[in-house]
Amino acid sequence: MQPAANATVFIVDDDASVREALAWLLRSRHLLSESFASADEFESMLAQGFEPAHPCCLLLDVRMPGTSGLALFDKLAERGLIEAMPVIFLTGHADVPTAVDMVKRGAFDFCEKPFSDNALVDRIVQALERSGQVLAARREHDRVREHLAELTERERDVMRLVAKGVPNKLIADRLSISVRTVEVHRARVFDKMEVKSAVELANLLRTP
Repeated sequence: MQPAANATVFIVDDDASVREALAWLLRSRHLLSESFASADEFESMLAQGFEPAHPCCLLLDVRMPGTSGLALFDKLAERGLIEAMPVIFLTGHADVPTAVDMVKRGAFDFCEKPFSDNALVDRIVQALERSGQVLAARREHDRVREHLAELTERERDVMRLVAKGVPNKLIADRLSISVRTVEVHRARVFDKMEVKSAVELANLLRTP
C-alpha cells in the first residue's frame, strides 16, 4: 500500500551525510521528508504547536550531541505522540540492545547502520500506514463525540437502550413515555449519529 501523498518522514540525525542520504532515498520512493540536525531543533518545531494531522513517522538517531535520541523519544512518549508519529531508531551495532529496549517501550522499530535501503523503506511505509490508522481512529472518535454532544438527555436515554437492542415498547415502559415518543427520539438519534440501524449505532458507540 502506498502512503498518502501528504505523508511525511521526519529525519533527526546530527550527521549531515546521513540526513542527505535518507532524504535522497525517500525522494526516490516518492516520500516527503523534513530533516533536523539535532533533537533540540526537532523539539523547537514541536514547541510551535505541532500535532500530527497527516500520516508521519520519525527516523531518530540514538546517539547525538546535546539531547540524545533516547531523551527525545521519552519526551515524545510523555506527550502521547509516538502512536500517531511512530519512531524508527537509527542505531549503531553497540546501541542495538538499547534500541530493542526502546521498541519494548513503544518505538515502532530500529534499523542498524549501515542499513538496507529496501528494508528501511518497507518499515517506513508500514510506520506511515500505522500513523494513518491512528489518525483515522482519532478523527472518528472526535466525530462520534461531536454527534453525542448534539443529543438531548432524553435522546441519550433512548440511544443507550436502542444500542442494547431493547424493543421500542420496552423502552417506552422503562422510560414511562409512549411508543410514538420513543420512535421520534429513535429517529432523531439515528439522524444525529448518522446511522441507519441499531447495530450500526452499537458499533459506533464502541469506537475507542
